[in-house]
Amino acid sequence: RDFGFLPIPRNLRYDPARPAHFGLLLNVVFGLASTFVVANLYYCQPILIPLSQHFNVTYNEVSRIPTLVQGGYGAGLLLLTPLGDLVRRRPLLLVVTTVSTCLTIGLAVTPSFVAFEVLTFFIGVSSVAPQILIPLAADLAPPHRRASAISIVLSGLLFGVLIARVVAGLIADFSSFRNVYYMALGVQAAVLIALWAVLPDYPPKNPHLTYIRILWSMAKLVVTEPTLVQACLISLASSACFTCFWVTLTFLLGGAPYNYSTLVIGLFGLVGMFGVLMAPVTGRTIDGLIPWYATLFATLALVGVQAIYVGAAGVNVAAVVIVTVGLDVGRQMQQVSLTTAVYGISEKKRARLNAVLILSLFIGQVMGTAVGTNVFLAHGWRAGGLLMLAFTLFQLAMLLLRGPHVHSKTWFGYAGGIEWRKS
Repeated sequence: RDFGFLPIPRNLRYDPARPAHFGLLLNVVFGLASTFVVANLYYCQPILIPLSQHFNVTYNEVSRIPTLVQGGYGAGLLLLTPLGDLVRRRPLLLVVTTVSTCLTIGLAVTPSFVAFEVLTFFIGVSSVAPQILIPLAADLAPPHRRASAISIVLSGLLFGVLIARVVAGLIADFSSFRNVYYMALGVQAAVLIALWAVLPDYPPKNPHLTYIRILWSMAKLVVTEPTLVQACLISLASSACFTCFWVTLTFLLGGAPYNYSTLVIGLFGLVGMFGVLMAPVTGRTIDGLIPWYATLFATLALVGVQAIYVGAAGVNVAAVVIVTVGLDVGRQMQQVSLTTAVYGISEKKRARLNAVLILSLFIGQVMGTAVGTNVFLAHGWRAGGLLMLAFTLFQLAMLLLRGPHVHSKTWFGYAGGIEWRKS
């Protein structure tokens, strides 16, 4: 039973003699759950003006809401996701999803702006289910399908980032902003039911550890695992570049020579869904490659994409479309390959390894938003493009410091040949 009273469906109970089958249905449920949970972090972005008007607060005050939800998410990544290595993951996922669902009710009904801010922070803390599902998918999937499984869950996460802004903007344009959160409440309740119905139960991976030792071991990983440090540095710069592009895209398309409306700019984000649709192809490709080479191919493609941006993003909208599609596909391939390499360090530490990797992404998002916006507004789109190109070249340099076949404890160098396919 979950929590001592909630029955677990018989076919999902742990049986070492008959482990649960990780098929397409379960993988898709993981992806959809990631979509509708991570969307909690982005519903607020297109409705800040209606929120300001409803609560009668200034734009400066209402701008704290996206910061609070992202800050809460960072706290959840640090404090909650490592529990995946300590406790049973089925009840952990049910708890965090239940909490985020219940808190959403408060966002839909509260008349207080302060209460709305507090609830927003804790929604961010509890919206970490995708970062528990990704290492769980890696554990459940057979080794030859691990990258494909991770890719589908990551695609669901990226889809949630894209679709949340579009859906929230459309709902708030035709009705009250509160209906955005009633909709969020409904989809999260559906996710909760789906997880209860299909999520297999497994015992804890490290029952001998304590919570404090789990957190301490995360700090040790950062200074003892070269593969993890390399992946974190690449992910930080890649996330900064990705966030910089999407944050400044509004300024690029809203100004000369395009002068697009807010609606057109919002719908432009749908172009990024091509990267989501490419998930099965991306995953299958990475499954057949040594992860280092998949990262190399993706990073080289991103260098080319950023060169196109620097040359023509402010001249022809076709260049912006190419950059949008290329950035999404390349970024996804890079992230899946890096995640696959990091998960290969230790099966028993995957939740902690994932937490450290995602924290580097989070830091990159903050850096890309702050630095990218300032550079773009002060010096224009080409300077912003050069900044993103520099971020991408930094990723390539970090990757080339360690070869594809070096020992896991080797910090710099090459060894073991140049074979690029998995045996």
